[in-house]
Amino acid sequence: MIKQVGETQIREKHTASCHCGTVELELTLPRGIEEPRRCDCSMCRRRGAIVASVSLENLRIVKGQEALRLYQFGTRTAQHFFCSVCGIYTHHQRRSNPTQYGYNVACLEGVNPFELGNVKTYDGVHHPADQ
Repeated sequence: MIKQVGETQIREKHTASCHCGTVELELTLPRGIEEPRRCDCSMCRRRGAIVASVSLENLRIVKGQEALRLYQFGTRTAQHFFCSVCGIYTHHQRRSNPTQYGYNVACLEGVNPFELGNVKTYDGVHHPADQ
């Protein structure tokens, strides 16, 4: 659990946005950024984002719903969302826990993900749902 990143205090209600600002999310983070991680699956390896999760009710699309594009692959269970204007991955509904969204920590306003320190990498190549 991370309540502060560098000089940035993680608020309970925190705004996240894509690069161009077309898509804006409101995240409820009562315990800060929980379990920030990377994944080495084919998708995550290419996008390189640090991800954390929230329950579905703790992520709200404030603006830009119409600009979001959905990408699915493999089992087509996870739903990955990107801004159609700037291409930034903002969030996804998780395959391993469909009651949660994973969100791109770098999209949190005022947060520099490089200040998180060491971030664990999960084994997405050998995903439990593929067994």
